[in-house]
Amino acid sequence: MRSEIFSSGIELATLVTSSILLRKSWDVISSDHEDIISYKGEGLSWKLYKESHSDLNIIAFEATFDSSKLSGDLVPSSEKFLHFDFLCTEINQIFSINRTALSLFHKNHQRLDQLKCYEINSSSRLIVTGHGLGGSVASLFTISLLDSVWLGKNRPLCITFGSPLIGDKNLQQAISRSPIWNSCFLDVVSVKDPLPRLFIANHTYMPFGTFLFCSDINSVCFENPDNVLELLIAMDSTRDQNQGFKSANYGNIVKNLNHKTISNDFITVAGNMTRPESNSVLASSISLQLGTLGLTPHMQVEQPQQNIDIITLEGKMIKLEQKFIYQKKVMFSPSKKLNLIKRDMVQLEWYKKGGKNRGIGYYDSYKRNVSILDHDVVKFIKNLTYYWKSMVEEAKIMPQKGSAGFRKSWLYAGTSYRRMVEPLVIAEYYSNGGKDYMTKNRPKHFVLLEEWFWNEMTRARTRYVEAMLTLDFGTLINNMILSRQQTMVYEEMEDYLLSDDENYEDISKYPSFFCVVDDQIRLSSKELNVVEENEENVSNSYFEALVDECIHSPRKGSVMEGNNIKGFGSRVDQAILSRQGSFGSKGRKQNVESILTTDSCFWAHVEEALLLCKELKATEENEETMQKLVKFEKYVYELLENYEV
Repeated sequence: MRSEIFSSGIELATLVTSSILLRKSWDVISSDHEDIISYKGEGLSWKLYKESHSDLNIIAFEATFDSSKLSGDLVPSSEKFLHFDFLCTEINQIFSINRTALSLFHKNHQRLDQLKCYEINSSSRLIVTGHGLGGSVASLFTISLLDSVWLGKNRPLCITFGSPLIGDKNLQQAISRSPIWNSCFLDVVSVKDPLPRLFIANHTYMPFGTFLFCSDINSVCFENPDNVLELLIAMDSTRDQNQGFKSANYGNIVKNLNHKTISNDFITVAGNMTRPESNSVLASSISLQLGTLGLTPHMQVEQPQQNIDIITLEGKMIKLEQKFIYQKKVMFSPSKKLNLIKRDMVQLEWYKKGGKNRGIGYYDSYKRNVSILDHDVVKFIKNLTYYWKSMVEEAKIMPQKGSAGFRKSWLYAGTSYRRMVEPLVIAEYYSNGGKDYMTKNRPKHFVLLEEWFWNEMTRARTRYVEAMLTLDFGTLINNMILSRQQTMVYEEMEDYLLSDDENYEDISKYPSFFCVVDDQIRLSSKELNVVEENEENVSNSYFEALVDECIHSPRKGSVMEGNNIKGFGSRVDQAILSRQGSFGSKGRKQNVESILTTDSCFWAHVEEALLLCKELKATEENEETMQKLVKFEKYVYELLENYEV
């Protein structure tokens, strides 16, 4: 049975208005707190309040510019914004911000940078607030914090009162792509305040964050930016044309809503609850929320001069909310989809094993495409490719500092996918007469997955070097062993660590180092329970022998003589792999045959070498072709030496 979906805007509004944070924020704006430090800037002022009995800091911005004269001009990010370039991604390269708000921020950016560096810190709770145009600057200041140290546990919360929209849809997408960033913004808007609706006629402005819409007696929250925009348009259609730009009294609104929430003194005006809808629960909740703000079909009958169709508005908002809830569910649990897609990887593993049983490699089998299995496996490849392409696109869109990428669980899963599937993509490409796969036709998502993987390995290498410099060898070896168990991806770092002649003498000075290694390797042998029962005794004995060799052999003679420590990393690898059932009686060859080739483009190199051989046979000896083949030979031999193919 499919569960019903609903909108919880009334409940969320009750939670927000019951909090004292709204009142605290407004009190700082109106200078009702003592011990407020005031700062004067160019066209802008701000106040800093540090609560004495807690770690709460509140910064309130106020603009001296007349808000009624605000321009709707937008400035594109192609003009090289200060502080906001981190929002640009490969797909979302340009976004736009209101010129007036951005100008105020940039005129005062040096003093605001000092405020960030010397007056506030990420270990304290921070509220950034402002009214009207001051709220717009508060939003920009908060965005600038998202790219700094403010990514820890205490993220800033931006609370604005009656502020106009500050950017276009691309800015909204840049913020909303990160649910954590989006949750940092709360906009309080009175249904009678004209300023938040100032730029909706522009059709390019778009809201982001959560909006708390307030009437005289009630409030309701909306998170869907499309529904927020629809409500702003509806509110503009119902406003009193003689009101001008008279701002709402947010101090009284916040105080009254807080009192009504505590006393549970709410009046809910329901809309037409009898209309059939595709989802009755969602339709009812949307109708209740609009009724809470006084937007009901009864209002349309009593005030026919109002240019708004409430029934049409409800229907549109229901559809937009359905789409928004679905998108949130997909974003909320991406790991569930990852677990499901791994079933297709298992199918490819069986396909690979089946090819081996038939005496043919899975690359050659797929390229020849003569077996029923070769046809059946196509759908699994398509499913995996569609999933990982979409995941890479999401990662590219996600705003973040530095190069985009995944968390480690996705990164390692994506690496396994790349090493398993790309050879099959190469097989199909060259079977259709392709050429120069790596330089001209390699899919972009494979390139990015590989780039992000090696970026992570570089960071891992840096961590190992730092550990080595602190002589924390116990942690070093522990991490090495755990990485071997999980990913087999730290080979280069171990070679670097254990083959550097300058480090031999330093290592030998720490006798406890070998004891730690001994303990960690033996502990790992107890934790790895992946050996077949009939192989356990053989494999365990081989493991123990290798452990004894790699632990005790450095003690037998001078460390500076021979290559005892130099070969330590490879012997640890053998010991762990033997415990995993890959060594022992079956030997090293079986282990190499069972792995995925480290370089997922290996077969493209092979295909290009075959084409070079044909070219060499068809023509006289060509020095350039020969050099390419010699280079290929060295490349393959290196992989063979490292047991990576």
